[in-house]
Amino acid sequence: QMPFFGGTYFPDEPRHGLPSFKELLHHISDFYQNRREEIGTQNESMNTALQNIYQPSYTEVNLTPDILDSCNQLLEQTFDAEHGGFGNAPKFPHPSHIERLLRFYAQSKITDIEKSRALHAAIFSLEKMAAGGIYDHLGGGFSRYSVDQYWMIPHFEKMLYDNGPLLALYAQAFSLNYSEQFKKTCEGTTEWLMREMQSPEGGYYSTLDADSEGVEGKFYVWDRAEIQSILSTDEYAVFAPHFGFDGVANFEGQYHLHVFKTEKQICEDQSISSVEFNKRLDSAKSKLFALREKRIKPGRDEKILTSWNALMIRGMAIAGRALNNKEYIDSADRALDFIRNTMWENQRLFATYKDGKAHLGAYLDDYANLLNALLEILQARWNTKDLNWACEIADVILEQFEDPEFGGFYFTSSDHEQLIQRPKTISDDSTPSGNGIAAFALTRLGYLLAESKYIQAAKRVLKFAAQAISQSPLGHTSLLNAFEEQLCPPQIIILCGEKEALTKWHEECNHGYAPQRLVFSIDEDKKDLPDAVAEKKHKTSSTEGVTAYVCKGIKCDAPVETFAELQKILAETSIQPTTN
Repeated sequence: QMPFFGGTYFPDEPRHGLPSFKELLHHISDFYQNRREEIGTQNESMNTALQNIYQPSYTEVNLTPDILDSCNQLLEQTFDAEHGGFGNAPKFPHPSHIERLLRFYAQSKITDIEKSRALHAAIFSLEKMAAGGIYDHLGGGFSRYSVDQYWMIPHFEKMLYDNGPLLALYAQAFSLNYSEQFKKTCEGTTEWLMREMQSPEGGYYSTLDADSEGVEGKFYVWDRAEIQSILSTDEYAVFAPHFGFDGVANFEGQYHLHVFKTEKQICEDQSISSVEFNKRLDSAKSKLFALREKRIKPGRDEKILTSWNALMIRGMAIAGRALNNKEYIDSADRALDFIRNTMWENQRLFATYKDGKAHLGAYLDDYANLLNALLEILQARWNTKDLNWACEIADVILEQFEDPEFGGFYFTSSDHEQLIQRPKTISDDSTPSGNGIAAFALTRLGYLLAESKYIQAAKRVLKFAAQAISQSPLGHTSLLNAFEEQLCPPQIIILCGEKEALTKWHEECNHGYAPQRLVFSIDEDKKDLPDAVAEKKHKTSSTEGVTAYVCKGIKCDAPVETFAELQKILAETSIQPTTN
């Protein structure tokens, strides 16, 4: 069936040149009854137009490394040097853009000036967002976007699909500079997630509403008198200037927490130590959080969506490794087990779960993001069952979603109910493109297993999308990341040996920032490993209990048998953190 008429709003009575809804229905009925041939002709034209949207251009375009430079230049042009982020209000975090800057910074073949600019834009943006009202300074987690250019007043809705990528991004940035601010931002976000968004069954809920009691932001804002009544004089002395309570109210006559004065400024103004500042501030925030918990909370959408859960599982796995916190890994494992046990049936995924029922066949984004999440959590703790599952998911992507003629992946599976048009989207939106994430994850899985079918499928995605990427690199950063993985195959480190000895080596590999590194720690007792992994055995000649295999794509160097030698290799292939 094809629609032949549509609109957005029709009044109940004729006004402003618009017919009433009743009149419109009569006109549509008459047209359908008496002019059916015209409808058929119109539908054919519309179907042709829709087909052309997803057809490749006749122009053959080959991506070159210059496209990465072009993307970085565009990011620099749109970077807000005063407030961080990109563009004007309303301002969205755009984690994929900041990740692109960090990955560009990590390239070895760019100048020091280019490195400095990319790093500054990324870190400055992250600092401003973490200090802004878009971040919940009492309960953790990020809101959807800022209505102003300062990151001060958000649209207060909290989305799982924002917080997963942002958590991963802050954890990666922490690995780069050991910023205490970034560490606290990660800790606050994970605590919020585990406290408020993880279901008893393990999966993560979808959203928290912006409003409570019918008023947006009511749960989050404060009166000055309310703050003064609960905080001690010493606590208020640091809290008020830090969050702007000594100035004019910033949200409809009330105050929303946004950092106006830094710790350093307040310590200098009041001649107190950093330790004393944080002692007072933490005490104040603890009191206010407890008081806020007594308020009527925003509504929570308790749907559990596979794609959004996968984004958060990835974020928790990356944060768990960067901050060396097993609790985050355990939380991610619970969510992963929920998806496997509840939303995976007969080798296929369901997209959504609510009220005890999983339903709706999954889409490309569900499979792609879950595959990517599995590759991250496998680096936190090895589980052969998860690697096998990753292969099953990858095979479904190739068998059910790939366009065999032009390459790339459709949004719906081949056995999905028939639609007017089977879309094949490649640009990033509020979440990364399913095609971009699929190409990225398939490339990595292909190199890990030395399986060319995955790598070649990813190449076909990039070939299909090449012209669109060239015309608008900023709209396709997830595909650019996949292109970078193809251009410069990832470093894959496989550690194998005695379980007790592996921890030290694994933690060392997690130090520093190396976005194109994968590290898998496999104790020597693990069985049923795929051939490409099983052949990398622990050498009994090693006196330190561990053997490391360092590979570039599928090409591996001689086994590493000493910790000192591994440290040397890591120092040469990653950006080591600087304390902040």
